[in-house]
Amino acid sequence: MDFAIKIILLLLFFGSMTAIGLYCRRHATDVSGFVLGGRSVGPWLTAFAYGTSYFSAVVFVGYAGQFGWRYGVAATWAGLGNAFIGSLLAWVVLGRRTRVMSQHLDSATMPEFFGKRFDSKALKLAASVIIFIFLIPYTASLYNGLSRLFGMAFDIDYSICVIVMAILTGIYVIAGGYMATAINDFIQGIIMLVGIVAVILAVLNSQGGFLAALEKLAQVQGDSAIPGVYASFFGPDPVNLMGVVILTSLGTWGLPQMVQKFYAIKSEAAISKGTVISTCFAVVVSGGCYFLGGFGRLFSDKIDIAANGYDSVIPTMLSGLPAILIAIVVILVLSASMSTLSSLVLASSSTLTLDFIKGNIIKDMDDRRQVKWMRGLVVVFIAISVALALIQYKSSVTFIAQLMGVSWGALAGAFLAPFLYGLYWKRTTKLACWGSFVFSTVVMLANISPLKGSFPVLLQSPINAGAFCMIAGLVIVPAVSLFAKAPSQKRLDDIFSCYEQKVTVTVRDSIGEQR
Repeated sequence: MDFAIKIILLLLFFGSMTAIGLYCRRHATDVSGFVLGGRSVGPWLTAFAYGTSYFSAVVFVGYAGQFGWRYGVAATWAGLGNAFIGSLLAWVVLGRRTRVMSQHLDSATMPEFFGKRFDSKALKLAASVIIFIFLIPYTASLYNGLSRLFGMAFDIDYSICVIVMAILTGIYVIAGGYMATAINDFIQGIIMLVGIVAVILAVLNSQGGFLAALEKLAQVQGDSAIPGVYASFFGPDPVNLMGVVILTSLGTWGLPQMVQKFYAIKSEAAISKGTVISTCFAVVVSGGCYFLGGFGRLFSDKIDIAANGYDSVIPTMLSGLPAILIAIVVILVLSASMSTLSSLVLASSSTLTLDFIKGNIIKDMDDRRQVKWMRGLVVVFIAISVALALIQYKSSVTFIAQLMGVSWGALAGAFLAPFLYGLYWKRTTKLACWGSFVFSTVVMLANISPLKGSFPVLLQSPINAGAFCMIAGLVIVPAVSLFAKAPSQKRLDDIFSCYEQKVTVTVRDSIGEQR
């Protein structure tokens, strides 16, 4: 009976995702519809698309397990950082300006934005290559986290989990494009909200409630000589915890699959509402994931970190729950993973088509042909990531956080500063963008090479190295820009004129100045 409940819920989930993809085919007939939903997506869909693309099995299984084990309940700071820096501040600082300037420049992807903002075809090509290369390990990490929970709940082979998830995601992305992804993200987001609350309550209840669980955690010795440190405010290692907060929070500002959500939102009012919705979603989901992981050491008698890695922490914590709750957890993590996967494959296929193939390999591509190429590349990208996930599963690289740290560090380190300064500061130069691109990709590639041993101890962690690259980019871009040749003033005036255009709005949207 328990197994039947799990199967029925899974079939309902998969069936609804596929049906939505087929329903949204009418929105995906041209490039704007397939990639951006016609720039007419409302606040709820955009906010949930942003949140579900942000939080996946990487966070729920990998990061929550690893950092909850290392830092105890202090790991919750990472979740709060995700909510207030990665969501609230990102929407406030980037949302409106990204939407306005990307439409003014007629750019549908981040590389296309760089190419038109800095008048550099080479910059656009370089950005597209960086995105394609570093999104693949991130995608592979999604499958790994999912396999742990499927193995616990169904005893299904890892390869089957990976292939089924990839095929189903491919179907609805290929059929419905961005709109199908956004609608599915909304449904998946609701599942994530309900699921994480139910799971936290169930796990704490199994330990006698919140206060009893916190008291037990305070008695855990673990790897620290400080009594009660895993139940403390800042945990045993606040310096490295800060690196986690920076990478996982500030990193979203430079990730193409996240920033692209702002391209598609339909209005000023939608941005304001989306900011609140996205922040609330992140507080519950991300804050809840890290908070839950903070109690992982209460289950240390069942967890062998040396043998099974940190990715086994959360599945072990959940293994004793009732069948219906385990089914909800599996659907929760499926929702988180498939929403992120769909966002990644859409970002990668659109970038490769619009920024690399169009105009370079194939000179003349009409809208219809571009959409066909993007759909074909969705298949290619998923196939490569599946192959990498299966190879990675059998290799020595087993931690989800390691793969995600390298990917996030390279992408956010390369793009965050050029994109942010490009939106706000006219003096930002093409050379400064190149400096940020080269610095971050070289550092993160070195971090997974034999050269890693020559790094300072603090930067040998891909998490800390990624955080360092992001902060370094914020210094490199203005420093290089001030010494490089200034861009053409006429061109800059044209680019930034989008912020000066006069528009007429209703009192409902803007009170204005009363005379």
